[in-house]
Amino acid sequence: MTHHRYISIIAVSGVLAWIAWILTILKLNPYESMGLSLSFFCVTLLIALACTFTVLGFYFRVWLFKNEIFYKHINISLRQGIFLSLIAVFCLVFQMMRVLTWWSGLLLVFIAVLLEFYFSSKDSELV
Repeated sequence: MTHHRYISIIAVSGVLAWIAWILTILKLNPYESMGLSLSFFCVTLLIALACTFTVLGFYFRVWLFKNEIFYKHINISLRQGIFLSLIAVFCLVFQMMRVLTWWSGLLLVFIAVLLEFYFSSKDSELV
């Protein structure tokens, strides 16, 4: 498969996840089933943000690093998109629990940066 096909599959998945997220907001009542509606809200938001960040990160890498291997950009963009969406969802969950402070959000970013350094060092060892 070409890199355009991978990105188009991720983009279509993102659009479907955004539609599911909007439907979750409009159709589910958190007062009737709080656990179900909050879990659908967080899962669909996580998938939608991960797909969006992946597509944006891939095209940013293609624009920044011209004439390079596109498949490596897809893997890195997917990993970083998942990290960014996990940060956003965890910050949202912390805010729902009223425990989000600036340093806890900064700690989540720091953990994601350390994980990214770890995975990027493993990628450079394979080359």
